[in-house]
Amino acid sequence: MDFGVVLQTNPPAARTVQLAVLAEAHGFSHVWTFDSHLLWQEPYVIHSAILNATRRVTVGPFVTNPATRDWTVTASVFATLNEMYGNRTICGIGRGDSAVRVTNGKPVSMAELRESIHVIRELANSRPVDYKGATLQFPWSRGSSLDVWVAAYGPLALKLAGEVGDGFILQLADVDIAAWMIRTVKDAAAAVGRDPESLAFCVAAPMYIGTDVAHMRDQCRWFGGMVGNHVADIVAKYGPSTDPGGGAGVPQALTDYIAGREGYDYNSHGRAENDHVDFVPDEIVDRFCILGTGEEHIAKLEQLRAIGVTQFAGYLQHDNKEETLRVYGETVIPALSEHITAKS
Repeated sequence: MDFGVVLQTNPPAARTVQLAVLAEAHGFSHVWTFDSHLLWQEPYVIHSAILNATRRVTVGPFVTNPATRDWTVTASVFATLNEMYGNRTICGIGRGDSAVRVTNGKPVSMAELRESIHVIRELANSRPVDYKGATLQFPWSRGSSLDVWVAAYGPLALKLAGEVGDGFILQLADVDIAAWMIRTVKDAAAAVGRDPESLAFCVAAPMYIGTDVAHMRDQCRWFGGMVGNHVADIVAKYGPSTDPGGGAGVPQALTDYIAGREGYDYNSHGRAENDHVDFVPDEIVDRFCILGTGEEHIAKLEQLRAIGVTQFAGYLQHDNKEETLRVYGETVIPALSEHITAKS
């Protein structure tokens, strides 16, 4: 299992770079950042600084969208960073949440998401692509390599992820829900003749190392609010599932908790001090996040690995960043790494 860290690009940018360098030192393979240009600083500028300050980690947005950025510009950013730093970028992409909603926009359609993935991937892999009636290619790009991972929750988005994504991003660490969604993505991949095992499966959630359960929950409750935005869209479109296993829509466990949701303030989006998440119960925080001692993290991560998760990406929006990274580097990551003996 690979490990990533998900950072907000809050000022000062040097702090984001510092945490990225620390994550690399503790054995994380990926550094991801939010992409919401009004709420936080511009991620791609900071990605360049992170890549310059590190030597190994792969860096990308978690996640970008096709609505607020021209697709060819996005592809050019990745191809340029790859030329500068040696193919160490990755693209997480979804239909759009805070970046579009803050500007009174709306998520793109599935067709637009599908087309944008194709255009971005082809151009950022130094290949030509047909776009708006012309064949386009970066004449300066040689040997660039970019994987595109699709963030999804609802049935149609999960199907798209399986059909065209190089990987699937699920932003919650509930084992039962993750199993259902991974199975749905794999089935979609197989249905179009792809090898389901060739896809990466990334589960992302707040990770907090500690022993004060109440405090950890309060520091991570914001995540249930953020996920609730996507769940609300899904329930509005498909209706709540009547099957606890998710057979008639989406898993019931994913829909029950949003019944008390009454609006959302994007000014506190993704922040521990979010004051619009009282509707998120402790049970959901515990199910969606990974909290507790190193041993408790290992136990849940082993469950996730067993259902096919290939990367865990931990959100670090809380007051115990350095200690969480340290324990992961010294305890959690080694426990879930392949063990090789010097002599056998």
